[in-house]
Amino acid sequence: MTVNYLAVLVAAVASWIMGFAWNGVVGKQWMGALGWTEADRPKSVPVGPLTTTFIAELVMAVLVAGLIGHFGQVGVRNGIIIGASCWLAFVVPPTVVNYAFQKRPVKLTIIDSGHWLAVLLVQGTVIGLFG
Repeated sequence: MTVNYLAVLVAAVASWIMGFAWNGVVGKQWMGALGWTEADRPKSVPVGPLTTTFIAELVMAVLVAGLIGHFGQVGVRNGIIIGASCWLAFVVPPTVVNYAFQKRPVKLTIIDSGHWLAVLLVQGTVIGLFG
């Protein structure tokens, strides 16, 4: 089994860009769930968190590519199934547990978990498209 590293890189970039779109759609609700106002919004680009996010998404894309390849048939359908399965098994449970202990609002749990579902679906789709 070989990993297509170009597919991994494109998947990481695509999911990172998708995060900007996600924030554009649910950013105000996310801030509200945190109890933030416009005054709490960062005044400059948060380079550190954005870099960390990209690195995390790159690591995730490598795993998604490896799992898709391991299961044999590289394609969009399998990419989506693997992405959704990774989300359900490895993202939702720790997010729910951590947010429950932190007494975070359910709305925040849904918004943040939804973001990671979108990330993994984008990655699975992109990697699947590369074949």
